[in-house]
Amino acid sequence: MKILMVCLGNICRSPLAEGILQHKAQQAGLDWTVDSAGTNGYHVGEAPHRLSQKVALLNGVDISQQRARRFSGADFAQYDKIYAMAVDVVDEMKGLAKQHFQAGKVDLLMNELHPGRDLDVPDPWYGTEPGYHEVYKMIDEACDRIIAQYTSNNQ
Repeated sequence: MKILMVCLGNICRSPLAEGILQHKAQQAGLDWTVDSAGTNGYHVGEAPHRLSQKVALLNGVDISQQRARRFSGADFAQYDKIYAMAVDVVDEMKGLAKQHFQAGKVDLLMNELHPGRDLDVPDPWYGTEPGYHEVYKMIDEACDRIIAQYTSNNQ
């Protein structure tokens, strides 16, 4: 299974989602590839935001080696499932992917917890540390649901 997590800059939300899901998949004995990307190129090559790294590490997940990259239409050929952190991210993905966009591979991460409600994971970029903890909690719960769904389907 290959899963891609996508947000705008690939330094706050999607690196957390990548790290959390990869950690949980490894703990569950799943041989998954989890990656992340952003729809804009502002932070390409940068490490995750310092508060994303801090909050992840406080929860036993090290995301310090990740580096931001830009989402591209070619990602649809590489990944089985692509989770967007927000509705505007899906819109950006459509624009970037053009004819390569595959709606069947894309969903909002929060739809794992609240199907069909199309809720966003809020972007903590302009906020303070408590916002990063809240985002971590939301992503963590969604990733638990993903792991449970795939481990129960494969038993």
